[in-house]
Amino acid sequence: MIINAENKILGRIAGYAAKQALLGERVIIINCERAVVSGNKRDILEKYKARRQRGIPAKGPFYPKRADRVVKRTIRGMLPYKQEKGKKALKRVRCYVGFPEQIKELIDSGKEKIIELKQFDVDKLPNTKYLTLKEITKELGAKYE
Repeated sequence: MIINAENKILGRIAGYAAKQALLGERVIIINCERAVVSGNKRDILEKYKARRQRGIPAKGPFYPKRADRVVKRTIRGMLPYKQEKGKKALKRVRCYVGFPEQIKELIDSGKEKIIELKQFDVDKLPNTKYLTLKEITKELGAKYE
């Protein structure tokens, strides 16, 4: 199953992907940098910066800078990743920035289809306050081409 995260709410995609991975489905998430986090800009950035600065640099906890890894970390938070079933489920999840060539080949060959989850769209939000993961991760120090 391939999920396009463009203009989708991060938490809702992560919850759906975690549930599907626990059921044994292989989950691929593309366009991770275009997923959105709802809320006030200043509050969102403070929360993510606090997560990034938490802990000791040598020991952790380590929080990622890149959008694809932030999505995978969010999914990990919704899985029982310390148990065997959670570890196996997390291995079934792949996240990508953009639209990789290997995924295009899977779609062209007919092996996989892109699932558009309309119910998780940003248009469903009651307010217009949100940030994309690309904007958030740029503040954390990620570099994009």
